Amino acid sequence: MARSTRFAKLETRSARLKLPIAKKPIFVKIGPGVGLGYRRNRTAGTWVARVADGKGANWTKAIGAADDFEEANGTDVFDFWNAQERARSIGRLGAAGEGDDAKLATVEKALDRYEANLKLRSGDVDNVKRVRSHLTDALRQKTVALLNEHELRSWRDDLAKDMEPASVNRTTTILKATLNLAADTDARIPSRRPWEIGLATILGAEKSRNVVLPERIIRLIIVAAYEQSAEFGLLVETAAVTGARVSQLGRLEIQNVQGDRSDVRLMMPSSKKGRGKKKISLRPVPVTADLAKRLLRGTGDNPKNARLLVKPSGEAWKKSDHSRLFERAVNRVAKQEGVNLDDPKKAKLGDYEPSQVTIYALRHSNIVRQILANVPIRVVAAHHDTSVKMIEQNYSDYIGDHADALARGALFAVEPANDSAVEADAVSRTAMVA
Repeated sequence: MARSTRFAKLETRSARLKLPIAKKPIFVKIGPGVGLGYRRNRTAGTWVARVADGKGANWTKAIGAADDFEEANGTDVFDFWNAQERARSIGRLGAAGEGDDAKLATVEKALDRYEANLKLRSGDVDNVKRVRSHLTDALRQKTVALLNEHELRSWRDDLAKDMEPASVNRTTTILKATLNLAADTDARIPSRRPWEIGLATILGAEKSRNVVLPERIIRLIIVAAYEQSAEFGLLVETAAVTGARVSQLGRLEIQNVQGDRSDVRLMMPSSKKGRGKKKISLRPVPVTADLAKRLLRGTGDNPKNARLLVKPSGEAWKKSDHSRLFERAVNRVAKQEGVNLDDPKKAKLGDYEPSQVTIYALRHSNIVRQILANVPIRVVAAHHDTSVKMIEQNYSDYIGDHADALARGALFAVEPANDSAVEADAVSRTAMVA
């Protein structure tokens, strides 16, 4: 271990607090090309590492708070000696070597590693694509160890200008997971504080904006889907009846249809959502006998493990294959309903703009339909491959209405007293007092 450098002005909190408040840090050299700086603030001071880049310039990186008013914890509050160790570990990235394993990862490289980790855990790699599609080039090429909370917060806030808060939170959560994995595997990344603060969750985004459609509109959308192709119509009808995600429907096999039972059902594959390596399991979901017949019609001599729902080309449906087709179906229904699509501000299909109605509206509508039909929340969650917590969080308004109706049926009722009798009793009591 390198010997610590002595510097009386910075060694103790009492010495540091005698320094004037200033924006520019006081630096002391602690090793070849590495300096440790202290910036005196009105509150606790800040430690800063300064590292030479080998080209006549240098870069700086905030390490954490000084132990001016609270004890050092080695995480976000450091004393003079801890700060030196952390500054040296940051400085080693400049002399780490030329191999890929020796270099500190950029955000882009961290995303590559997180994507590989998701594949290993059978996770949804589309999560990484979502982050990549929104990253700026500057942020993409930034070294993870040099990220700061200000640039991450600025990026998050820019997303919020064009995206719903809940969508921003989903995107930043993925990036935070990416950066946490990078920190888990590289001790030279000094702190997770930049993304814990810069990518903090936007409060109030939990308010659900799920699109819930009346059954009449859903039936019209199904008809419009069948008008495009029998294969697409079958996908949309199955989504409406089961409330399953398209990713689940795309993995259905012919053998998953159990149509020879009195309680006809599909054995629905689970999704890949959630943490850890998730084993794909099958869960029974009830369907109508007519839908089961339509699903099996045309499967002929195909093997039992062949895909059940396929595109007209015979290929399996993928996550984004349906978007434009569903948009056409929605717009066709909107025109039938007299909606003027040329005026986006006034165009409404029920309570929603047509652009808000995606195939996920069928899932939301199915969940709400079951809640209002007195299906227990735990059963609703199981049928839709989600948790009770997520159902309560995203559909709380509907659950509240449902619970109110149930509780009202159990109200304790008291027969009202005869008004004339109450009045006569009151007069009698008044006379007695007089």
